[in-house]
Amino acid sequence: MKTIYLAGGCFWGVQAFFDYQKGILKTTVGYAQGDIDNPTYEQVCTGKTNYTETLKIEFDENKISLKEILDLYFSIINPYLLNQQGNDKGTQYRTGIYSEDKTILDYSKNYISDKQNNDPQKIVVENELLKNFFNAEEYHQKYLDKNPNGYCHINLSKYKK
Repeated sequence: MKTIYLAGGCFWGVQAFFDYQKGILKTTVGYAQGDIDNPTYEQVCTGKTNYTETLKIEFDENKISLKEILDLYFSIINPYLLNQQGNDKGTQYRTGIYSEDKTILDYSKNYISDKQNNDPQKIVVENELLKNFFNAEEYHQKYLDKNPNGYCHINLSKYKK
């Protein structure tokens, strides 16, 4: 099992999207890369904690490759927008790829570099060692399963099982 952390705007839709993918063993929404311990959603929304809404993904690399995960991730984000995805704006909605595994970070750095070489627009997706990650409150976990009409910047209709 491998773990990667992906920030792609509001974490509700990112979680629902990856929950539909083969080889994903477990997903958890939370807050990454911030400056205080155990932040609340309300604190993160102020933009003063430096956290970004992030999805922790545990995956079976025998069933889904890191390249496939990154291809899927880039299919649901706008990599050129800084601190925004869909209608959501603020530092908590910035995009990023984080890991405690240097091999994953090196791979994702090369992946982004290859994409950038073929694109005149500047890609602003962070690629960093995971500084920290705190689980979001329980009501955020699998939010769109509990609230099917909740806001989502990703069109999930083509992925529903």
